[in-house]
Amino acid sequence: MSKIDDVKANVEKGKTKIVPGLVQEALDEGGNPVEILDAMVSAMGVVGDKFSTNEIFVPEMLMAAKAMAKGVEIIKPLLAGEGGSSLGTCVIGTVQGDLHDIGKNLVAMMIESAGFTMVDLGVDVSIEKFIDAVKTNENVKLVACSGLLTTTMPALKETVKTLKESGLPGFKVLVGGAPVTAQFAEEIGADGYAADAGSAAIKAKELIAAA
Repeated sequence: MSKIDDVKANVEKGKTKIVPGLVQEALDEGGNPVEILDAMVSAMGVVGDKFSTNEIFVPEMLMAAKAMAKGVEIIKPLLAGEGGSSLGTCVIGTVQGDLHDIGKNLVAMMIESAGFTMVDLGVDVSIEKFIDAVKTNENVKLVACSGLLTTTMPALKETVKTLKESGLPGFKVLVGGAPVTAQFAEEIGADGYAADAGSAAIKAKELIAAA
């Protein structure tokens, strides 16, 4: 088993204490930082799939995400040199009226690990706050809006509509959350939909590539 496989396996298991050391060992053996990151993203993809099928639950998913975050800390300085953080800025927040942040935090970690600079607006975010963040942050390529309550679906719809009609250039809108479906995302005019944190990172890259 290669060191990179070791990293992947231990991120999946949520081994926060040993992942950083394994990442360092993989680097010391000449491992490519981007390959190591890809292995960790792939591990979170597996974790996301298991979460989707109820094989694991939120605590295990959070442990895996934390393990990955610890691993990312080790390679982040090297990724900057690889152009790994040049995908642009992603503004993320849970829409107004919704105070859930576990899902959003996982998505933020995953999108950041895919190479974006994150601006996390937190929960209960007003439309104005989303718009201001797009205006005041540099190189915003993506706005990710999360909603976990069916009662906040109208707020999600209104947020996406206002963002799309704002006339501000150069960004795509990604939506997700428990009650959100691909069909709903399409209906409200979002550019993309992600069912979970793992697919959010993949979708974020796809949207930017297609821009």
